[in-house]
Amino acid sequence: MNPRPRLIIRATPLGPFETNCYVVSEDGADECFIVDAGFGASRLAEIVRESKLRPVALVLTHAHLDHIGGVRSLRESFPQLPIWIHEKEKEWLLDPVLNLSAAAGMPVTAPPCDRVLHEGDELDLPGGPWKVLHTPGHSPGSVTLFSAAHGTAFVGDALFAGSIGRTDFPGCSFEELQKSIRGKLYTLPFETRCYPGHGPETQIGRERKTNPFVRP
Repeated sequence: MNPRPRLIIRATPLGPFETNCYVVSEDGADECFIVDAGFGASRLAEIVRESKLRPVALVLTHAHLDHIGGVRSLRESFPQLPIWIHEKEKEWLLDPVLNLSAAAGMPVTAPPCDRVLHEGDELDLPGGPWKVLHTPGHSPGSVTLFSAAHGTAFVGDALFAGSIGRTDFPGCSFEELQKSIRGKLYTLPFETRCYPGHGPETQIGRERKTNPFVRP
């Protein structure tokens, strides 16, 4: 049985919030998908084109302004690019109050989503299937994308290296975030590589052992 092609993750921090955005593909393939689109997403378009890839979806881990600030410009670069987000935040793309950009003095809207995501969905994307884990707490519609085949999870702002997402915004809940981390993220295999919305990558096993904010 031939091994799976290597997963290639091209990460770039974008905008004033240094939001980690990702272009994800498999070695030798010409398709990719994109995780989140922060301010300055023209850089994502450059990465896609330089790598001679065709983007098949933009998957948003959640709809706070720093993760959607570049959605509109990315759609201008790739007019057919479908936008996917959890059902609880599809309206946030259209509302600067809900996505917190109005409060930050930089109102942002994005095009409507093309697909709403739900807990347990399996996404047929490069490196997949990618399972959708609904991991609310930082926001009501936060999701994690998990590939068992590649031992990889894009966790958005739920879990960071040595930290967790903020829970002082409207719609946040520390108790709910704890439940998401303990009940879903900490149940993934210890060696699972985690790619967060900010800061360096980490591993589930490391966070289970050392994260001071949420213990198993």
